[in-house]
Amino acid sequence: MFHSSPARWLAALPAIAALTAVAQTKSASGDSPPIDPPNLTFRSAFDGYQPYADEKAIPWKQANDTVHRRGGWRAYAKEASEGSTTEGDAPKADAAPHAGHSMPAPPVKKAQP
Repeated sequence: MFHSSPARWLAALPAIAALTAVAQTKSASGDSPPIDPPNLTFRSAFDGYQPYADEKAIPWKQANDTVHRRGGWRAYAKEASEGSTTEGDAPKADAAPHAGHSMPAPPVKKAQP
């Protein structure tokens, strides 16, 4: 087991003080010209911000007529289903839908006499 004694700490303090004295930098001499700071540019995160512009809503009657002309909700559903699946992605009809799933059997309770 590790035991820390005050004598070890007292011996370490002069070593730490010597290391900090060595780490001190020289003061700037008058011989070298002062260094100019680099030119920094600021670009706000809000540059190019465009406030929300509310779109003009069309009347509900016109929206319903447009949907009816296009074929109703079935046309939109058909369009969505045709665009999202390809022939390689389509599931087979005869495949078992839960073939890869397994569930552990519930524990069997013994009847107490």
